[in-house]
Amino acid sequence: MRLKDLLEELEYECVGGEPDREVGRLVYDSRKLEKDCVFVCISGANFDGHSKAYEACKKGAAAIITEKETEVCPGCDTAIIRTPDTRRALALLSAAYFGHPSRSLRVIGITGTKGKTTTTYLIKSMLEQTGLKVGLIGTIEAIIGDEHIPALNTTPESFVIQEYFKRMVDAGIQAVVMEVSSQGLMMKRTDGIEFELGIFTNIEPDHIGPNEHRDFDDYLRCKSLLFRQCRTGILNADSEHVKDILKGHTCKVETYGIEGEADIKAVNINYVNQPGVLGVEFDTKGLTELHAFVPTPGLFSVYNALCAIAVCRHFNITGSEVEKALSTVHVRGRIEPVRISDSFTLIIDYAHNAMALKSLLSTLKAYSPRRLVCLFGCGGNRARSRRFEMGEVSGRLADLTVITSDNPRFEEPLDIIADIRTGIDRTGGRYVEIPDRGEAVKYVIENAESGDVIVLAGKGHEDYQEIKGVKYHMDERELIMNAVKELNLEKGCAL
Repeated sequence: MRLKDLLEELEYECVGGEPDREVGRLVYDSRKLEKDCVFVCISGANFDGHSKAYEACKKGAAAIITEKETEVCPGCDTAIIRTPDTRRALALLSAAYFGHPSRSLRVIGITGTKGKTTTTYLIKSMLEQTGLKVGLIGTIEAIIGDEHIPALNTTPESFVIQEYFKRMVDAGIQAVVMEVSSQGLMMKRTDGIEFELGIFTNIEPDHIGPNEHRDFDDYLRCKSLLFRQCRTGILNADSEHVKDILKGHTCKVETYGIEGEADIKAVNINYVNQPGVLGVEFDTKGLTELHAFVPTPGLFSVYNALCAIAVCRHFNITGSEVEKALSTVHVRGRIEPVRISDSFTLIIDYAHNAMALKSLLSTLKAYSPRRLVCLFGCGGNRARSRRFEMGEVSGRLADLTVITSDNPRFEEPLDIIADIRTGIDRTGGRYVEIPDRGEAVKYVIENAESGDVIVLAGKGHEDYQEIKGVKYHMDERELIMNAVKELNLEKGCAL
C-alpha cells in the first residue's frame, strides 16, 4: 500500500521524508510499533502518543502522523505527516486502509441517551426476518455473522470499526446497524463512515463531567454531528431537543412520533395484557400505514417500533412483513418476556440504575398487575448512592422487592444488600432478602400469584456473575429453567 493513497482524503502537510512510499500496518497503539508501519500519534487523557514518535522512528516506522511538533531520530527517512487532528486522521486512514468498506454496506447509526441498544437489536432482527444479512456494533457486542465479540466501548475506536466493517463485507453482510455514542462522535471515531441512515431516539442530561462532556450543550452538539454525516436522518419528533440536534444538519430529515406532527405517527395506542405477555398495539399513519402489535410493554416500545418501521421503509419492506416481524421480535435482556405460566408474567431487564428502574416499574404498573414484584441487586465497587436510590424506587413502586446479589465484585454481598435495604426502609415498602440469586429467582416463581408481573432487573443480557475478580457463568434464563424443573411446574419453560 502506498502512503499517498492512505492520505488521499486527509488534510495534511509533509514536514519530513517522502509521502510517496510503500508502507505496512496502520498502528495507533505504541506497543504494536514495527518496521514500515504508519504510526498515528493520539493525544489521550492519560497518555500522549506523540511521546513515542522517537521510538517509532528507531523501530523503522515508514510514517508518523502528528498534530504537533515531535522529536524524531536525526537523519531518519521516516515521513512526518502533520495534520490538524490525529483522531480524525486515524478514522480517515483506517477507512482507506481497509478499502472504504462502509461504501459496500448500508450503514445505520443510532444515537440517543436511551433506547440505542434495544433499537439496534430490534432493527437487526426485523431486517434479518426479511432475508437480509445484518451486522451489529454496540454496547453489548459486535456481531459478524455467527461471531459475537464482547464490546469494550459503545462505539469502538475508528480502526476497530473499519476492521469490523471489512470483515462484514468479506462475510457477505449487506447492512450494519450500530450505536453511535456522543463520546464516539466527539472523539471522531465515526469520521470516515458513510451512513445511509442516522437515527436520534431521545436525549437527557447524561455523560457530563470530567473526561466526558463539559455541559449539556456540548452533549447536544456532539449528538448532532451524526446528522452532518448521514444521507437521511430519522428523528423522534417528540423530543424537545430535536431542533437543537438538527442544527447544522446536511441530511434529508424524516420524523416519527406519538404526540405531535410526524412523518410516521402512532395512533390508536392500546396496552395489551395477554396470558404471560404484556404488549402494545397501535396503528401508524403517514409515510407508512399499518397495524402493529409489539410483545413488549409501554410507550417506549411504541417509539422503538416506530423507529424500526421508519428504517424498514428504506429497505422496501412491505407492511405485512413489518407487522409479522414486530409481533415476534424480542431483544435479549431488554424487557424480555420469559413465558413459564399463563397466570403471571415474568420479565428480564437490564435496568441497573434508579432512572432505568423507575421507568421500567412505572411502565409495568400501567398494566395494573395484581402485584408488581421486583427482584434486583446492585454491583459492588460502584457508587453506593445507586443502591439507596434503587432501593427507594423499588420500595415506592413495587408491591414486593426481593433483594439479592448482582455482581458483588470485591465487596461482600450482604453489605450491598444492607445499603439497598436502607433505601427501601425510607419508603415502608415490603421486601425479602435472598442473597443467592438462583434461590431468589426460585422464590419469586414459587410464590407467584395469579395476575402478578415479576421483573428480574439488573442482569439483562449478562450471562455471568463477577465475584472477587472472577466471572462465573450465570444466566437468568437458566436459573428460571432450573426453578421450573425443581418446582415441577405443569407448564414448561419456553426458553
